[in-house]
Amino acid sequence: MQLYDSVKKAKVPFEPIKEKEVSIYVCGPTVYDDAHLGHARSALAFDMLSRTLKALGYRVTLCKNFTDIDDKIIKKVEETGKSLEEITQYYIERYLEEMHRLGIQRADIEPKATESMDAIEHMIEKLIDKDCAYVVSNGDVYFDTSKDPHYGEISHKVHDDEENLSRVEHNSEKRNPKDFALWKACKGGEDICFDAPFSKGRPGWHIECSAMIEKHFEGNGTYSIDIHGGGADLLFPHHENEAAQSRCATGHELAKYWMHNGFVQIDGEKMSKSLGNSFFLKDALKVYDGEVLRYYLNSVHYRNDFNFNEEDLLTAKKRLDKLYRLKKRLLPGKASSVNKDFKAALLEAMADDLNISVALAHIDEMVANANEQLDTNPKDKALKKETLANLEFVDTLLGFGGKEPYSYFQIGVDEDLKAQIEEKLQKRASAKAAKDFATSDAIRDELTAMGIAIMDTPEGTVWEKI
Repeated sequence: MQLYDSVKKAKVPFEPIKEKEVSIYVCGPTVYDDAHLGHARSALAFDMLSRTLKALGYRVTLCKNFTDIDDKIIKKVEETGKSLEEITQYYIERYLEEMHRLGIQRADIEPKATESMDAIEHMIEKLIDKDCAYVVSNGDVYFDTSKDPHYGEISHKVHDDEENLSRVEHNSEKRNPKDFALWKACKGGEDICFDAPFSKGRPGWHIECSAMIEKHFEGNGTYSIDIHGGGADLLFPHHENEAAQSRCATGHELAKYWMHNGFVQIDGEKMSKSLGNSFFLKDALKVYDGEVLRYYLNSVHYRNDFNFNEEDLLTAKKRLDKLYRLKKRLLPGKASSVNKDFKAALLEAMADDLNISVALAHIDEMVANANEQLDTNPKDKALKKETLANLEFVDTLLGFGGKEPYSYFQIGVDEDLKAQIEEKLQKRASAKAAKDFATSDAIRDELTAMGIAIMDTPEGTVWEKI
């Protein structure tokens, strides 16, 4: 396995801390609003990584957190009158349901910040004891970046430029302008606070992930985990600060490898709420099936920025349609064993830093070859069984192609039309049973005029939208 390490800025051989075991931590969402396409892109990238490692024989432990205490969440509490738990649990459930529709496998560990307070407080106390953190007069706790000689080596950012300094909270009692908050003391009138030895308040954003990683992974004394991942926007300041506070608290590095997925853009602009062009995943799922979105969002290498537009999405769907049209030709039937050369080619591509373009090209080639052979010999049972096995492996590795093909081609048909189609199919079945073939053929013609193709199979009549 070769991975691109964001810190080394190079593709490097993957050598896990423990043989054939992989620990991955991915920064999850702050749950105050619906998930957008940027959340989906990150989740898909690391789902693909996890699937690939498993297919290569590794035992993977994936952790993805939920930030469920934050200024934005508190603001939502104030605006809605709902409790913190009501708001965060609602958006966590929405997030998980939408990720499920994209075919994303659940993480093995899904910690919440509010359920990790003991670990957070313990890490902050360790940093204070080592004089790597300090408490100011109002009870806030800051990390002293001057105590970490390696600060900046994760993101390679210049620390004294105006842009970077503007991204950290200003406080006149900070020792250094780039010091960041580990703990924010409650101000007058705030209700959402947690008791801690240093003050009553709540954790800063960066400390949550470091504490959760130390809580759930044992590491090896050199690194806490194998891979730390997230969107490219997290490299600085979030991951830089995580690495610094973990390094100072534990005496070892947080992660052996750092991986980051590219941004999602819409019409060439970086997706950002400040630009007013944030595209919620829920809106895309109203129009397109989750598997189609998965295929499309994964069709560009995870490190590249992704320019979302409907024209490219429809092109990607047509490519996926070809796979399902082949699958229709294979049914009914049972899978045998996956073709060894095909499996090896896919694994070789994905083991090369998740080279999805090469993997998809191998799949296109397999689909084209299978169709060509079936055109010559449509009853080749061995070919059908092997091709079904190939498609099952594609579904396991890449998360698409696993649907029943006729149901796949029914995607986008509204419920009223489905009811009309089923009613006509029932009338047609009755006509056929009565040997009224004229009526049966007339109903077929009506369905064709509606853009619906039907096929009689041993399991019954199936239909699809043309």
